[in-house]
Amino acid sequence: MTKAFHSSGDVIADRRSGYARMLAEGGDHAAAADLMAQALELTPEWAAGWELLGNYSEKAGDISGAISAWRHLEALDDEGLFGASLKLAAHGAARAGEGTAVSYVEALFDQYAPRFESALLQNLGYQVPALLDGMLGAEMGRLGIDHFARAIDLGCGTGLMGERVRSRVSYLEGVDLSAAMIAETGKKGIYDRLDKAELVVALTGRAAEADLVTAADVFIYCGALPPVLAAVVPAMMPGGLLAFSLEAHDGEEPVFLRPSLRYAHGVAATRQALTDAGLEILQFEMATLRQDRGAPIAGMLILARRSANVNSLLTLDDEMTMGFGASGGVAA
Repeated sequence: MTKAFHSSGDVIADRRSGYARMLAEGGDHAAAADLMAQALELTPEWAAGWELLGNYSEKAGDISGAISAWRHLEALDDEGLFGASLKLAAHGAARAGEGTAVSYVEALFDQYAPRFESALLQNLGYQVPALLDGMLGAEMGRLGIDHFARAIDLGCGTGLMGERVRSRVSYLEGVDLSAAMIAETGKKGIYDRLDKAELVVALTGRAAEADLVTAADVFIYCGALPPVLAAVVPAMMPGGLLAFSLEAHDGEEPVFLRPSLRYAHGVAATRQALTDAGLEILQFEMATLRQDRGAPIAGMLILARRSANVNSLLTLDDEMTMGFGASGGVAA
């Protein structure tokens, strides 16, 4: 899934957009926004142009102008590829949804896939897979675990987390929303199985088969944590481990949407969500996850275990599923 950035279908509008891009690259975002506004007078139905106008306006400090552009974008972008609703919510002009903006995230990472690793590792100082794997290795020693039978790497991307845990796992499955990411990681031969799917859809209805689930910088695109855990935990065996990261904030809100269009979670609310989901917290650390625009991004690194006393955690749905012998599978 891609976004049509390159042409409006009008030569003059495209030329003005090109000049606007050069001005923006030179730091003159106000002038870039002015040129984009002129281009859109010629091509008012060009969704990608409205996104550019909104972004340039935002960087120029004209938030009202950005919001106006994103409202035009929202009206044109029926599939939500450009994330206009998220942009509006991040600036208080709309209410943020609780779930993943599937079309936006899919389009974002389809475009990001070819340069994903170089950007994260070389430019942003990304360390989450290494940090989570270090926590996991230490806990395996403490618990006397020498190997995992079956692991699911949610939001596997290009396999950075999978590379870390591969030697610890007999059967490793990767799930990602982006076909381009799946294609990139498929070249590495890390996973025994790869599925293109949204994670809640992929896990819903599964048997409790995974003794390890990882999610490195994945839930930051999912919004509220409880619905995610409600899908993840039933797919874990009793005693299975969950290793994941979240961006953190210091406020009382359980979650809020940042201008980066990633969600930040509250520490206390995260702890409560884990407990409510029937997970025992084994390790809970605060750390710098990466750099973003020159600033460190604070986050949480969490290792939790599903209660071994599965009977105490059965929901009505679990009981019905077990009683009728239903089985589920991954949505590809």
